[in-house]
Amino acid sequence: MIWLATAAALCWVTVLLLPWQPWRLRERLEPQAPTAASHNDVRILIPARNEASLLGATLEAALAQGPGVRVVVVDDQSNDATAAIARAAGSRVRVVAGTPCPPGWSGKLWALQQGHQHDPRTLTLLLDADIRLAPGSLDALKQRWRLQGDGLVSVMASLRMSTFWERLLLPAFIYFFRLLYPFALVNRRDSGVAAAAGGCILLPTALIDELELFRRIRGELIDDCALAREVKSACHPVWLGVSRAISSARPAADLKALAVMVRRTAFTQLGRSPTLLLLCTVLMLLVFALPPWAAVSGGQAAVLGVIAWVAMSVSFLPTLHFYGLAPIWAPLLPVIGLLYLLFTWQSAVACWSGERAQWRGRTYLTEAHT
Repeated sequence: MIWLATAAALCWVTVLLLPWQPWRLRERLEPQAPTAASHNDVRILIPARNEASLLGATLEAALAQGPGVRVVVVDDQSNDATAAIARAAGSRVRVVAGTPCPPGWSGKLWALQQGHQHDPRTLTLLLDADIRLAPGSLDALKQRWRLQGDGLVSVMASLRMSTFWERLLLPAFIYFFRLLYPFALVNRRDSGVAAAAGGCILLPTALIDELELFRRIRGELIDDCALAREVKSACHPVWLGVSRAISSARPAADLKALAVMVRRTAFTQLGRSPTLLLLCTVLMLLVFALPPWAAVSGGQAAVLGVIAWVAMSVSFLPTLHFYGLAPIWAPLLPVIGLLYLLFTWQSAVACWSGERAQWRGRTYLTEAHT
Protein backbone atom coordinates (compact mmCIF):
# COMPACT_ATOMS: atom_id res chain seq x y z
CA MET A 1 0.00 0.00 0.00
CA ILE A 2 2.83 2.41 0.84
CA TRP A 3 4.50 1.85 -2.53
CA LEU A 4 1.19 2.29 -4.41
CA ALA A 5 0.33 5.42 -2.42
CA THR A 6 3.81 6.79 -3.17
CA ALA A 7 3.26 6.19 -6.89
CA ALA A 8 -0.13 7.93 -6.79
CA ALA A 9 1.27 10.92 -4.91
CA LEU A 10 4.17 11.22 -7.36
CA CYS A 11 1.77 11.14 -10.30
CA TRP A 12 -0.31 14.04 -9.00
CA VAL A 13 2.63 16.12 -7.80
CA THR A 14 4.22 15.62 -11.22
CA VAL A 15 1.03 16.88 -12.91
CA LEU A 16 1.24 20.06 -10.81
CA LEU A 17 4.92 20.56 -11.59
CA LEU A 18 4.93 19.88 -15.36
CA PRO A 19 6.40 22.91 -17.18
CA TRP A 20 3.39 23.24 -19.49
CA GLN A 21 0.93 23.07 -16.55
CA PRO A 22 -1.93 21.24 -18.29
CA TRP A 23 -4.24 21.81 -15.31
CA ARG A 24 -4.26 25.60 -15.72
CA LEU A 25 -6.56 27.57 -18.02
CA ARG A 26 -4.31 30.23 -19.48
CA GLU A 27 -5.32 29.82 -23.14
CA ARG A 28 -8.47 31.93 -23.20
CA LEU A 29 -10.37 33.74 -25.91
CA GLU A 30 -12.62 36.55 -24.78
CA PRO A 31 -14.96 38.46 -27.10
CA GLN A 32 -14.03 41.79 -28.59
CA ALA A 33 -16.32 44.79 -28.44
CA PRO A 34 -18.59 44.32 -31.48
CA THR A 35 -17.54 46.45 -34.43
CA ALA A 36 -19.33 47.66 -37.52
CA ALA A 37 -16.76 45.96 -39.72
CA SER A 38 -18.14 43.61 -42.32
CA HIS A 39 -17.53 39.89 -42.05
CA ASN A 40 -18.00 39.23 -45.74
CA ASP A 41 -14.80 37.19 -45.65
CA VAL A 42 -16.38 34.54 -43.37
CA ARG A 43 -18.62 31.60 -44.14
CA ILE A 44 -20.13 29.76 -41.18
CA LEU A 45 -20.69 26.09 -41.95
CA ILE A 46 -23.18 24.23 -39.71
CA PRO A 47 -23.97 20.51 -40.06
CA ALA A 48 -27.38 19.85 -38.53
CA ARG A 49 -29.24 16.60 -37.98
CA ASN A 50 -32.50 16.81 -36.01
CA GLU A 51 -31.47 20.07 -34.35
CA ALA A 52 -34.80 21.91 -34.47
CA SER A 53 -34.73 22.65 -30.75
CA LEU A 54 -31.31 24.33 -30.85
CA LEU A 55 -30.63 25.63 -34.35
CA GLY A 56 -32.77 28.79 -34.29
CA ALA A 57 -30.90 30.45 -31.42
CA THR A 58 -27.55 29.35 -32.89
CA LEU A 59 -28.35 31.01 -36.22
CA GLU A 60 -29.60 34.18 -34.53
CA ALA A 61 -26.35 34.49 -32.58
CA ALA A 62 -24.23 33.71 -35.65
CA LEU A 63 -25.94 36.30 -37.85
CA ALA A 64 -25.70 38.89 -35.06
CA GLN A 65 -21.88 38.77 -35.26
CA GLY A 66 -22.05 41.52 -37.86
CA PRO A 67 -22.90 42.40 -41.44
CA GLY A 68 -21.65 40.26 -44.25
CA VAL A 69 -21.70 36.93 -42.42
CA ARG A 70 -23.05 34.09 -44.52
CA VAL A 71 -24.20 30.79 -43.06
CA VAL A 72 -24.48 27.43 -44.80
CA VAL A 73 -26.64 24.89 -42.96
CA VAL A 74 -26.43 21.31 -44.16
CA ASP A 75 -29.66 19.55 -43.23
CA ASP A 76 -28.29 16.07 -42.66
CA GLN A 77 -31.48 14.14 -43.47
CA SER A 78 -33.36 15.43 -40.45
CA ASN A 79 -36.85 14.18 -39.70
CA ASP A 80 -37.84 17.26 -37.71
CA ALA A 81 -38.16 20.97 -38.54
CA THR A 82 -34.42 21.63 -38.82
CA ALA A 83 -34.55 22.69 -42.48
CA ALA A 84 -37.62 24.88 -42.01
CA ILE A 85 -36.03 26.71 -39.08
CA ALA A 86 -32.85 27.32 -41.09
CA ARG A 87 -34.83 28.70 -44.06
CA ALA A 88 -36.79 31.00 -41.77
CA ALA A 89 -33.55 32.61 -40.53
CA GLY A 90 -33.33 34.84 -43.58
CA SER A 91 -31.54 35.40 -46.84
CA ARG A 92 -28.05 35.16 -45.36
CA VAL A 93 -28.61 31.48 -44.61
CA ARG A 94 -28.32 28.89 -47.36
CA VAL A 95 -29.85 25.50 -46.65
CA VAL A 96 -28.27 22.47 -48.32
CA ALA A 97 -30.23 19.23 -48.38
CA GLY A 98 -27.82 16.50 -47.35
CA THR A 99 -27.64 13.21 -49.23
CA PRO A 100 -27.18 9.75 -47.68
CA CYS A 101 -23.82 9.16 -46.09
CA PRO A 102 -21.50 7.11 -48.37
CA PRO A 103 -19.65 4.07 -46.97
CA GLY A 104 -16.55 5.04 -45.03
CA TRP A 105 -17.76 8.52 -44.09
CA SER A 106 -18.97 9.74 -40.72
CA GLY A 107 -22.21 11.69 -40.91
CA LYS A 108 -20.78 15.01 -39.73
CA LEU A 109 -17.82 14.97 -42.10
CA TRP A 110 -20.01 14.06 -45.07
CA ALA A 111 -22.31 16.97 -44.18
CA LEU A 112 -19.32 19.32 -44.00
CA GLN A 113 -18.01 18.05 -47.33
CA GLN A 114 -21.35 18.84 -48.96
CA GLY A 115 -21.64 22.26 -47.35
CA HIS A 116 -18.10 23.15 -48.35
CA GLN A 117 -19.16 23.31 -51.99
CA HIS A 118 -21.35 26.37 -51.32
CA ASP A 119 -20.60 30.08 -50.77
CA PRO A 120 -16.81 29.78 -50.39
CA ARG A 121 -15.14 32.69 -48.62
CA THR A 122 -11.65 33.41 -47.33
CA LEU A 123 -12.37 31.94 -43.88
CA THR A 124 -14.65 29.10 -42.82
CA LEU A 125 -16.03 28.77 -39.31
CA LEU A 126 -17.10 25.21 -38.54
CA LEU A 127 -19.85 25.53 -35.98
CA ASP A 128 -21.99 22.86 -34.33
CA ALA A 129 -25.74 23.45 -34.25
CA ASP A 130 -25.76 23.85 -30.45
CA ILE A 131 -22.98 26.45 -30.20
CA ARG A 132 -23.92 30.03 -29.31
CA LEU A 133 -21.57 32.90 -30.14
CA ALA A 134 -21.77 35.90 -27.82
CA PRO A 135 -21.48 39.33 -29.50
CA GLY A 136 -17.89 39.96 -30.59
CA SER A 137 -16.90 36.28 -30.65
CA LEU A 138 -16.24 36.22 -34.40
CA ASP A 139 -14.08 39.35 -34.11
CA ALA A 140 -12.05 37.63 -31.37
CA LEU A 141 -11.67 34.43 -33.40
CA LYS A 142 -10.43 36.35 -36.44
CA GLN A 143 -8.02 38.41 -34.36
CA ARG A 144 -6.58 35.25 -32.81
CA TRP A 145 -6.22 33.73 -36.28
CA ARG A 146 -4.39 36.82 -37.58
CA LEU A 147 -2.03 36.81 -34.60
CA GLN A 148 -0.79 33.33 -35.40
CA GLY A 149 -0.61 34.06 -39.12
CA ASP A 150 -2.51 31.13 -40.59
CA GLY A 151 -3.69 27.66 -39.67
CA LEU A 152 -6.51 26.74 -37.34
CA VAL A 153 -8.10 28.39 -34.30
CA SER A 154 -10.43 26.33 -32.13
CA VAL A 155 -12.34 27.09 -28.95
CA MET A 156 -13.70 24.59 -26.46
CA ALA A 157 -17.18 25.91 -25.76
CA SER A 158 -18.47 26.31 -22.23
CA LEU A 159 -20.82 23.42 -21.56
CA ARG A 160 -24.19 23.73 -19.89
CA MET A 161 -23.82 23.08 -16.16
CA SER A 162 -27.30 23.41 -14.70
CA THR A 163 -28.06 20.04 -13.11
CA PHE A 164 -26.19 18.11 -10.44
CA TRP A 165 -24.85 15.57 -12.94
CA GLU A 166 -23.71 18.27 -15.36
CA ARG A 167 -21.84 20.10 -12.60
CA LEU A 168 -20.31 16.84 -11.37
CA LEU A 169 -19.12 15.44 -14.70
CA LEU A 170 -18.77 18.17 -17.33
CA PRO A 171 -15.95 20.23 -15.77
CA ALA A 172 -13.98 17.00 -15.52
CA PHE A 173 -14.65 16.29 -19.20
CA ILE A 174 -12.76 19.48 -20.07
CA TYR A 175 -10.14 18.84 -17.37
CA PHE A 176 -9.36 15.32 -18.65
CA PHE A 177 -9.22 16.58 -22.23
CA ARG A 178 -6.58 19.12 -21.19
CA LEU A 179 -4.53 16.45 -19.44
CA LEU A 180 -4.60 14.33 -22.63
CA TYR A 181 -3.96 17.31 -24.93
CA PRO A 182 -2.18 20.07 -22.98
CA PHE A 183 -3.23 23.31 -24.63
CA ALA A 184 0.21 24.86 -24.16
CA LEU A 185 1.73 22.03 -26.23
CA VAL A 186 -1.06 22.05 -28.80
CA ASN A 187 -0.37 25.74 -29.41
CA ARG A 188 3.38 25.31 -29.89
CA ARG A 189 4.53 24.99 -33.50
CA ASP A 190 7.41 22.72 -32.51
CA SER A 191 5.22 20.28 -30.57
CA GLY A 192 3.73 17.10 -32.01
CA VAL A 193 0.60 17.43 -29.87
CA ALA A 194 -2.45 18.42 -31.94
CA ALA A 195 -6.07 18.80 -30.91
CA ALA A 196 -9.15 20.90 -31.56
CA ALA A 197 -12.67 21.29 -30.25
CA GLY A 198 -15.08 20.41 -33.04
CA GLY A 199 -17.86 22.75 -31.95
CA CYS A 200 -16.02 25.90 -33.04
CA ILE A 201 -13.12 25.85 -35.53
CA LEU A 202 -11.95 28.75 -37.70
CA LEU A 203 -9.58 28.07 -40.60
CA PRO A 204 -8.84 29.29 -44.13
CA THR A 205 -11.13 27.85 -46.77
CA ALA A 206 -8.11 27.38 -49.04
CA LEU A 207 -6.55 25.11 -46.40
CA ILE A 208 -9.58 22.80 -46.55
CA ASP A 209 -9.09 22.52 -50.30
CA GLU A 210 -5.30 22.26 -50.19
CA LEU A 211 -5.27 19.39 -47.69
CA GLU A 212 -8.63 17.88 -48.75
CA LEU A 213 -9.34 17.88 -45.04
CA PHE A 214 -12.83 16.41 -44.88
CA ARG A 215 -12.06 13.66 -47.37
CA ARG A 216 -8.77 12.78 -45.68
CA ILE A 217 -10.37 12.25 -42.26
CA ARG A 218 -13.74 11.06 -43.58
CA GLY A 219 -14.01 7.98 -41.35
CA GLU A 220 -12.85 9.58 -38.09
CA LEU A 221 -15.29 9.74 -35.19
CA ILE A 222 -13.02 12.04 -33.18
CA ASP A 223 -12.92 14.30 -36.19
CA ASP A 224 -11.79 17.51 -34.45
CA CYS A 225 -8.49 16.10 -33.22
CA ALA A 226 -7.94 14.29 -36.53
CA LEU A 227 -8.45 17.57 -38.38
CA ALA A 228 -5.98 19.35 -36.12
CA ARG A 229 -3.40 16.60 -36.68
CA GLU A 230 -3.69 17.01 -40.45
CA VAL A 231 -3.32 20.78 -40.23
CA LYS A 232 -0.35 20.65 -37.88
CA SER A 233 1.39 17.86 -39.79
CA ALA A 234 1.24 20.13 -42.85
CA CYS A 235 3.26 22.71 -40.84
CA HIS A 236 0.36 25.07 -40.19
CA PRO A 237 -0.16 26.40 -36.65
CA VAL A 238 -2.98 25.24 -34.38
CA TRP A 239 -4.38 27.22 -31.47
CA LEU A 240 -6.81 25.76 -28.93
CA GLY A 241 -8.36 27.61 -26.01
CA VAL A 242 -11.46 28.07 -23.91
CA SER A 243 -14.05 30.82 -23.72
CA ARG A 244 -17.06 31.69 -21.62
CA ALA A 245 -18.48 33.65 -24.56
CA ILE A 246 -18.75 30.62 -26.83
CA SER A 247 -21.11 28.15 -25.23
CA SER A 248 -23.02 24.96 -25.90
CA ALA A 249 -26.76 24.86 -25.26
CA ARG A 250 -27.03 21.09 -25.63
CA PRO A 251 -28.56 19.60 -22.48
CA ALA A 252 -27.15 16.50 -20.83
CA ALA A 253 -29.28 16.70 -17.75
CA ASP A 254 -28.95 13.22 -16.29
CA LEU A 255 -26.34 10.52 -15.81
CA LYS A 256 -27.61 8.44 -18.73
CA ALA A 257 -27.26 11.30 -21.22
CA LEU A 258 -23.76 12.10 -20.01
CA ALA A 259 -22.75 8.45 -20.17
CA VAL A 260 -23.91 8.29 -23.80
CA MET A 261 -21.84 11.39 -24.62
CA VAL A 262 -18.66 9.89 -23.13
CA ARG A 263 -19.22 6.35 -24.45
CA ARG A 264 -19.51 7.66 -27.98
CA THR A 265 -15.74 8.08 -28.39
CA ALA A 266 -14.07 6.81 -25.20
CA PHE A 267 -12.83 3.47 -26.56
CA THR A 268 -12.06 5.03 -29.95
CA GLN A 269 -9.79 7.47 -28.09
CA LEU A 270 -7.80 4.42 -26.97
CA GLY A 271 -7.51 3.19 -30.53
CA ARG A 272 -9.99 0.40 -29.69
CA SER A 273 -7.02 -1.41 -28.14
CA PRO A 274 -7.67 -3.90 -25.29
CA THR A 275 -4.08 -3.41 -24.15
CA LEU A 276 -4.49 0.36 -23.86
CA LEU A 277 -7.82 -0.17 -22.11
CA LEU A 278 -6.16 -2.33 -19.46
CA LEU A 279 -3.30 0.14 -19.03
CA CYS A 280 -5.81 2.98 -18.73
CA THR A 281 -7.76 0.98 -16.13
CA VAL A 282 -4.69 0.31 -14.01
CA LEU A 283 -3.58 3.95 -14.21
CA MET A 284 -7.01 5.37 -13.35
CA LEU A 285 -7.43 2.99 -10.42
CA LEU A 286 -4.00 4.03 -9.18
CA VAL A 287 -4.52 7.79 -9.45
CA PHE A 288 -8.22 8.03 -8.58
CA ALA A 289 -9.27 5.04 -6.45
CA LEU A 290 -6.10 4.53 -4.45
CA PRO A 291 -5.59 8.00 -2.83
CA PRO A 292 -8.87 8.01 -0.82
CA TRP A 293 -8.42 4.32 0.01
CA ALA A 294 -4.89 4.97 1.28
CA ALA A 295 -6.04 8.12 3.12
CA VAL A 296 -8.34 6.08 5.38
CA SER A 297 -5.97 3.13 5.80
CA GLY A 298 -3.80 4.67 8.50
CA GLY A 299 -0.02 4.92 8.90
CA GLN A 300 2.40 6.25 6.31
CA ALA A 301 0.11 5.22 3.47
CA ALA A 302 -2.56 7.57 4.82
CA VAL A 303 -0.20 10.55 4.67
CA LEU A 304 0.74 9.73 1.09
CA GLY A 305 -2.91 9.18 0.19
CA VAL A 306 -3.83 12.59 1.57
CA ILE A 307 -0.97 14.22 -0.37
CA ALA A 308 -2.18 12.58 -3.59
CA TRP A 309 -5.82 13.52 -2.93
CA VAL A 310 -4.95 17.14 -2.11
CA ALA A 311 -2.69 17.50 -5.18
CA MET A 312 -5.43 16.00 -7.34
CA SER A 313 -8.01 18.43 -5.95
CA VAL A 314 -5.71 21.43 -6.35
CA SER A 315 -5.15 20.56 -10.02
CA PHE A 316 -8.94 20.58 -10.56
CA LEU A 317 -9.58 23.96 -8.91
CA PRO A 318 -8.75 26.22 -11.90
CA THR A 319 -11.32 24.40 -14.03
CA LEU A 320 -13.98 24.76 -11.36
CA HIS A 321 -13.14 28.43 -10.89
CA PHE A 322 -13.30 29.16 -14.63
CA TYR A 323 -16.82 27.75 -14.83
CA GLY A 324 -18.00 29.44 -11.66
CA LEU A 325 -18.34 26.28 -9.56
CA ALA A 326 -17.54 25.96 -5.86
CA PRO A 327 -14.25 24.34 -4.73
CA ILE A 328 -16.27 21.71 -2.82
CA TRP A 329 -16.53 19.73 -6.08
CA ALA A 330 -12.73 19.22 -6.24
CA PRO A 331 -12.44 16.41 -3.62
CA LEU A 332 -15.05 14.45 -5.59
CA LEU A 333 -12.61 13.93 -8.46
CA PRO A 334 -11.90 10.27 -7.43
CA VAL A 335 -15.60 9.44 -7.85
CA ILE A 336 -15.74 11.36 -11.12
CA GLY A 337 -12.66 9.59 -12.47
CA LEU A 338 -14.11 6.16 -11.67
CA LEU A 339 -17.39 7.06 -13.40
CA TYR A 340 -15.43 7.99 -16.53
CA LEU A 341 -13.59 4.68 -16.29
CA LEU A 342 -16.95 2.89 -16.14
CA PHE A 343 -18.14 4.77 -19.23
CA THR A 344 -14.93 3.80 -21.04
CA TRP A 345 -15.53 0.12 -20.30
CA GLN A 346 -19.13 0.48 -21.49
CA SER A 347 -17.77 2.02 -24.69
CA ALA A 348 -15.42 -0.93 -25.12
CA VAL A 349 -18.19 -3.49 -24.55
CA ALA A 350 -20.37 -1.74 -27.14
CA CYS A 351 -17.48 -1.80 -29.62
CA TRP A 352 -16.82 -5.51 -29.01
CA SER A 353 -20.49 -6.18 -29.70
CA GLY A 354 -20.10 -4.52 -33.10
CA GLU A 355 -20.94 -0.87 -32.42
CA ARG A 356 -18.25 1.79 -32.73
CA ALA A 357 -20.53 4.64 -31.73
CA GLN A 358 -24.09 5.91 -31.78
CA TRP A 359 -24.87 9.58 -32.24
CA ARG A 360 -27.75 11.70 -33.55
CA GLY A 361 -29.70 8.60 -34.58
CA ARG A 362 -26.82 6.96 -36.46
CA THR A 363 -24.97 3.84 -35.41
CA TYR A 364 -21.39 3.37 -36.62
CA LEU A 365 -20.40 -0.29 -36.74
CA THR A 366 -16.99 -1.88 -36.35
CA GLU A 367 -15.35 -3.07 -39.52
CA ALA A 368 -16.27 -6.68 -38.75
CA HIS A 369 -19.98 -5.79 -38.62
CA THR A 370 -20.31 -3.39 -41.58
